[in-house]
Amino acid sequence: MLHTSPYCQRKTPTPLRVTPRQIKSSIGMTLFELMVSISITSILTTLALPNFNVFVVQLRVDNEISRLARLLLTARNHSISSGDNVIICPLSNNGACSANWHEELSVFVDSNGNQQFDSANSELLVATKSPIKPGDILTYAKTRTKITYQATGHLFGLSNGTLRYCPKGYQDKSRAIVVARSGRFYASTDSNNDGKDETRSKQEITCN
Repeated sequence: MLHTSPYCQRKTPTPLRVTPRQIKSSIGMTLFELMVSISITSILTTLALPNFNVFVVQLRVDNEISRLARLLLTARNHSISSGDNVIICPLSNNGACSANWHEELSVFVDSNGNQQFDSANSELLVATKSPIKPGDILTYAKTRTKITYQATGHLFGLSNGTLRYCPKGYQDKSRAIVVARSGRFYASTDSNNDGKDETRSKQEITCN
């Protein structure tokens, strides 16, 4: 005779009792909860937006300073390797250098020494850098129109020059590159941790 163990007997599960309140709460959030969530999100967005804008501006300025540094390095290295003067400047339509540093910058070999780019004479255009963001400011030594590297790698001229980049509406985020007579250069830093860049001579960066 087959005997069944009492432990193997099937038991009928006890029905789960769900109250109307539990059913209502499982459907979704209430209008009040939705309004609270939207309010909290709006507050957090308002608090975070200014910091995000500052971050974007700082990123743009740092990127431009890096691009300018690469342009200077390219020009200096090419002047040394080619034995010719190499010029960085914003070019006008006739090949002359202008003071519009916010426009496209060009690096070219001035093989005939007339301090302008002569494509008709097959002068070499080494590199270019696109214009900066409209509204931002880029200047070089106030009124100078060019940076000229000699075959020795030194600057042509008797003094240093400073490329200053100032983003519109964020003067405190301005940065600069100081180019020495030796041809070497360095970027400004926030040396005193006040949130503003300074040169090694402790001068804050302005484009005025």
